[in-house]
Amino acid sequence: MAKKMSTEGKDYRDPPPAPLLDMEELKQWSFYRALIAELVATFLFLYIGVGTVVGYKGGDNSLCDGAGYLGVAWAFGGMIFVLVYCTAGISGGHINPAVTFGLFVARKVSLIRAVAYMMAQCLGAMLGVWMVMILTGIHYDQAGGAVNVVAPGYSKGTALGAEIIGTFVLVYTVLAATDPKRMARDSHVPVLAPLPIGFAVFVVHLALIPITGTGINPARSLGAAVVKNAKEIWDDHWIFWVGPFVGALAAAVYHQYILRSGAVKALESFRSNPTS
Repeated sequence: MAKKMSTEGKDYRDPPPAPLLDMEELKQWSFYRALIAELVATFLFLYIGVGTVVGYKGGDNSLCDGAGYLGVAWAFGGMIFVLVYCTAGISGGHINPAVTFGLFVARKVSLIRAVAYMMAQCLGAMLGVWMVMILTGIHYDQAGGAVNVVAPGYSKGTALGAEIIGTFVLVYTVLAATDPKRMARDSHVPVLAPLPIGFAVFVVHLALIPITGTGINPARSLGAAVVKNAKEIWDDHWIFWVGPFVGALAAAVYHQYILRSGAVKALESFRSNPTS
């Protein structure tokens, strides 16, 4: 009896999982508005981030000597904070195919929306890096195009592990900061969500810049690689897709099905509603 009363008194229920294929989305203007928001946000993210790298590494950087890894990390983390804040109410503020994939695994977005977001993000990233190249000219080449590569002295396995762990930190933070249960319980969580996400990007950059230049975002890596388009870049490019996607998968499973007990809830629901 006590168990029944506690269940009835529960003031929160998890929202239903997003459908795998939601064809109705294709008929809604809000869907296309979200795609535009993701494209523009990723464009701005890459323009500011790569522009900071080029300004620091390209040509005579005496005016930017104070930036270093710290300044680059702040540029990427700060822009994520700003852009998530600006676009969260429109598209969710993913700005990263790995984040989108993690949210898809957690059943927060449909497959159609996930694929469309990834395409918009990759296009926006390429446009952002291309704009940096056009505006900075020779300095862009001197900075190596701000591409993600395995740094000398590190193995591909080390780089892959770094990308997995770095992306795990980011996607885990995104899932924790946007947890609907926390939002329902604490009114300040939705307002503050962009802050920990941006800060996660910042600290991960501090750790990974010396190893891979910090990918953790396949669109960021692809945009820089396509615009620079050198053979040696493509040799290790798979690391910046496999690593982030594996890290996102691990973060989604850990948060949604272990910390939030998604697997246990599903099993209990099956036991309480037998089909036979």
